[in-house]
Amino acid sequence: MSIQAKLVMIAWLPIVFYLFTIYGPRKAVIVSFIGGLLFLPQRAGFPLPLIPDYEGMVATCYGIVLAIVIHDSQRLREFKPGWSDLPMLIWCICPIFSSLTNGLGFYDGINEAITQAVTWGLPYFLGRFYLNNLAAQRELALNLIKGGLLYVPLCLYEGRMSPQLHNILYGYYPHASGIAQSYRLGGYRPMVFMEHGLMVGMWMMMVTLVAFWLWQSKTLSTIWHIPIERWVILITLTFIWCRSTGAYGYLLYGLIILFSAKWLHSRLFLFLLIIGIIYYLYTSATGHFDSERIVSFVGKVINPERSQSLEFRFNNEALLAEHARNKLLFGWGGWGRNRLYAENWHGIFEDLAVTDSLWIIAFGINGLLGLVSLITSLILPIISFCFVGYPVKTWFDPKVAPAAVLATTLLLFILDCLLNDMFNPVFPLISGGLSGLVIEKRAEAKAKGETNNKHLTKNHRYKRYHKQSKT
Repeated sequence: MSIQAKLVMIAWLPIVFYLFTIYGPRKAVIVSFIGGLLFLPQRAGFPLPLIPDYEGMVATCYGIVLAIVIHDSQRLREFKPGWSDLPMLIWCICPIFSSLTNGLGFYDGINEAITQAVTWGLPYFLGRFYLNNLAAQRELALNLIKGGLLYVPLCLYEGRMSPQLHNILYGYYPHASGIAQSYRLGGYRPMVFMEHGLMVGMWMMMVTLVAFWLWQSKTLSTIWHIPIERWVILITLTFIWCRSTGAYGYLLYGLIILFSAKWLHSRLFLFLLIIGIIYYLYTSATGHFDSERIVSFVGKVINPERSQSLEFRFNNEALLAEHARNKLLFGWGGWGRNRLYAENWHGIFEDLAVTDSLWIIAFGINGLLGLVSLITSLILPIISFCFVGYPVKTWFDPKVAPAAVLATTLLLFILDCLLNDMFNPVFPLISGGLSGLVIEKRAEAKAKGETNNKHLTKNHRYKRYHKQSKT
């Protein structure tokens, strides 16, 4: 970690506080998350006793929580948990059970639970606090597009000159492999200030999908006084420049979901993806997944290189899932116990299988309880939004369109978690926002129903009294 990286991390806390003084709490939370994600140095920070280290997006969460306590503490007192918050709560505390069942001790479990709560729980509940209405969803979507536009020149530069910006500004590369994994499709895959090029590809995919849908739904007409259609073209070309083939497929499927909602008023493709994700997780976790057909299909339709990479991941996950099933309910706990090792000729233990995807990491460390609670905490808000809160026929409404496209991007992130472990705190933030949105709508409907019942009861009493008076 370089001196300049340390200085930026030190300066970030007062910057977050300053954002709360110039913006309202909601916008300050959104800008802090997006700014930290886009520009904070990787693998930089300071160790803290008992709680997760001050680094990356954890530093952003610390700054936001402290600022809320000072500037908006009333919001914390007014918060009421809902039934949809239970999966995230279980995901945050399940490391305690994993540690206790593996003899690692209560202290280890508490420490891991705090880490999980700060990393996943805080973004989720901040979304519950501040993104629980349609206006807040629109503001988040707008700022995501603006953040993507800030990344456009940086991505264009690195796609041509190779990923060097993090090295130039902070003095080292964001990923331990340097730029070895960046050359793709005849050019370089930008990394900018994120952990990996795959993360940048996922980010620009989300920005492209959000910008396109807000343009089509006429939610936005201009950004920074420039017609939004011009920005959509620029963002789309930059996204293609990112050279992330997986993200290309996610964007295409996201457009299919959204346009089937617009033209057919159908949630079929969204429902199929949800079922597909659940089916894949079930078959993979139980050891019944057949990967040969998918690998063959990818080799024929895309290219042999991608099929080989996919086959490598499936084979490794099969080994890791078999190991995880030995501690099925609560997993192996921390300290790398979820991984497989073998001793080489020099007496050094090496990994037998690579843990690439988030789902296999969650399954191995926290078992079935962790995997189910994690996926449910992300997928349940989408189901509630689509099937209970806002039917697909409303998704093209300018008021609902931002929340609809954010729900779609969240589902695509869950799909990416089956292949990669590229954590992005914006997605649990979206998940919490969607949960809050549905809870608030239900509360409004309940209050409206109670008011109507009171009026009906009052009218009934009046009619009965009037009738008795005539008698």
